Amino acid sequence: MPPGGGGPMKDCEYSQISTHSSSPMESPHKKKKIAARRKWEVFPGRNKFFCNGRIMMARQTGVFYLTLVLILVTSGLFFAFDCPYLAVKITPAIPVVGGILFFFVMGTLLRTSFSDPGVLPRATPDEAADLERQIDIANGTSSGGYRPPPRTKEVIINGQTVKLKYCFTCKIFRPPRASHCSLCDNCVERFDHHCPWVGNCVGKRNYRFFYMFILSLSFLTVFIFAFVITHVILRSQQTGFLNALKDSPASVLEAVVCFFSVWSIVGLSGFHTYLISSNQTTNEDIKGSWSNKRGKENYNPYSYGNIFTNCCVALCGPISPSLIDRRGYVQPDTPQPAAPSNGMAAYGATQSQSDMAAATPLLQSEPSLTSDELHLPGKPGLGTPCASLTLGQPTPPSSMPNLTTEAGLTDILPLKEEHVGHQFLTPEEAPSPPRLLAGSPLAHSRTMHVLGLASQDSLHEDSVRGLVKLSSV
Repeated sequence: MPPGGGGPMKDCEYSQISTHSSSPMESPHKKKKIAARRKWEVFPGRNKFFCNGRIMMARQTGVFYLTLVLILVTSGLFFAFDCPYLAVKITPAIPVVGGILFFFVMGTLLRTSFSDPGVLPRATPDEAADLERQIDIANGTSSGGYRPPPRTKEVIINGQTVKLKYCFTCKIFRPPRASHCSLCDNCVERFDHHCPWVGNCVGKRNYRFFYMFILSLSFLTVFIFAFVITHVILRSQQTGFLNALKDSPASVLEAVVCFFSVWSIVGLSGFHTYLISSNQTTNEDIKGSWSNKRGKENYNPYSYGNIFTNCCVALCGPISPSLIDRRGYVQPDTPQPAAPSNGMAAYGATQSQSDMAAATPLLQSEPSLTSDELHLPGKPGLGTPCASLTLGQPTPPSSMPNLTTEAGLTDILPLKEEHVGHQFLTPEEAPSPPRLLAGSPLAHSRTMHVLGLASQDSLHEDSVRGLVKLSSV
């Protein structure tokens, strides 16, 4: 067959290797999609989140469930056993008023327990490092040695000097009236206290709901206790005291629960009414931070000097938005670009990688080359030898350095000295050698396994030598 001719030469062309494969080796060049995470999923504090971050509570919520059980059981018994009798004997307004108080108590309790109390976000590493530099500049030190930052910073609020403490956990100077909760491990703005009965901290964003909860619970407890006693008295007038207790045993349970809880609830409501009227927090009152008298040296700089104004500010003022944005998405620090692909998977240098490659089609994105494109004038083409070749194990390219010369090749494959008249292209004459060589049996196939099984016939020695010379370019 004359070189450069048609016919069989058309069958010896370089087929483009298909990239459609189920092998795991095809995935390195693809960018894996990672689901975006919300901020509540990586929140550093000791909190629990429900409903995709909409509900935020402390991690220890056992006492909160006890509060729910006590309110639900006591109110349920009252509506089931006392209200029917009282609605007939006295007025149907009793169950209506009791129902309004019950729903108000439950609404304020859940609002207090499920909301963000005013958690302050922790400083990022960049912000913490910037704060350290500011501290060093303010103290006039520029040494690189470690020096713990100062514990306090002073600010002036309404003529009163207030010290801001540095939080080593959150890496911030806490704002005025903020404190770090040891149970939730968060700095809370206008921190009042951590209440296990509601299962959450009480701070700037949920204090009004906490106060309305304990105040309405006080009214509900007194209401139930008073009408349970009324129910027992009315029954006693008809059948006697002992018979009245036997006829309504649920009333006895309600009276006992309300009697032992009403004192603490009413007392707590009175205490927080005092705090609201003086614009103080429980944390400040326990520490004795401020004096009630304006003329004193340590007067309260946050009080407006008027009880009515203080109450309006605490109960009717606007609610500040949450600062932690717990339902927002986490932004990655650095983008994750897809791994660049050169159109072909790399060869491994170990035998195990070669065995894996034997079962995996290589990926090639470069355009296929035909024998016509490779043919040079005056030189015989590779069409005739390729048409009669059986696909075997080609020699890997330059990833194995000892195959770049004939001397290295003879160490691995015993080559014969005699030639059958084949002529080969030198590296200088082949401007752009193809990556792989495919014979005519694979002309109509989309995929090609580069490394065949051990049972297949080996390549012709002279053709192997030619492939090695081409791959060394």
